[in-house]
Amino acid sequence: MNNNEIWIEKYRPKELDEIINQKHVVDRLKSFVKEGSIPHMIFAGPPGTGKTCCAIALAREFFGDKWNQNFQETNASDMRGIDVIRTRIKNFSRTKPLGASFKIIFLDESDALTSDAQHALRRLMEVYAHVTRFILSCNYSSKIIRPVQSRTAVFRFKLLSLEDVSKYIDRIVKNEKLKLDKKALEAVYEISGGDLRKATNILQASSTLDKKITRDIVYEVAAQAEPEEVKTMIEYALQGKFIESRQLLKELLLKRGIAGHDIIKQISNEIYKIDIPEKARVGLIERVGEFEYRLQGGNEQIQLEALLAQFALYGS
Repeated sequence: MNNNEIWIEKYRPKELDEIINQKHVVDRLKSFVKEGSIPHMIFAGPPGTGKTCCAIALAREFFGDKWNQNFQETNASDMRGIDVIRTRIKNFSRTKPLGASFKIIFLDESDALTSDAQHALRRLMEVYAHVTRFILSCNYSSKIIRPVQSRTAVFRFKLLSLEDVSKYIDRIVKNEKLKLDKKALEAVYEISGGDLRKATNILQASSTLDKKITRDIVYEVAAQAEPEEVKTMIEYALQGKFIESRQLLKELLLKRGIAGHDIIKQISNEIYKIDIPEKARVGLIERVGEFEYRLQGGNEQIQLEALLAQFALYGS
């Protein structure tokens, strides 16, 4: 196997049995394979939880060696307008499947399609249902128009637990002959948030520095602050030590190059781990939400410094 291969492709599940967790989805898809037919479907859930893998594995099990000819994957966020539905998708929809009774069109990130594009898609789902099945993948099924939802079976993918991610990572670690300690694994999970794609990329990037992957290496390659650093910064602010808190913030922003949105996300996570009254915790979360919104148009350093100044109002 090519040593330069991207690990997210190298370790992508090839069969439904290889999908991590999502048993409630996999069991229903297997029953469709047995029956020899599938409905139009929506795969909804967080990134990196197996939506694309399920679609490809389903196509492989349905069509065998001809799965590539009978399966088309399109990223709807790249081509979100009505024109792509009326041209590329329509042209593939009406072609005859090879050695099968139907073919599959997989529309990734379909919640990015405009309303007009979704209405055009609804029409294609009706007209070409005899030769084409559509699988729509999205993070938020609420962004898919009702007429499309009513024509599909909705499958909801769950966030993956530390145990799920560990099971997947262990296979990569063994095959690539790596060493990964428990704290490093926890760091990979914390940063990825249960996204297997992100976890795999972090692991591959870490492996280029050392075959023995530590917690420090993981945070270094992920360009993330360690939780203790963020926690200390918050505690300084709550204690009224604004200068010390601001100095830690500047270290993260300017010297380490960590993005403001990443820092504020970590601040949000750490607030729940700090020993403060619940009323104060609620107030801090409210402030974090306000300043996260301000970051969209404001200067990162100024807005985050202002947030830390607000924290002093909730301290002892």
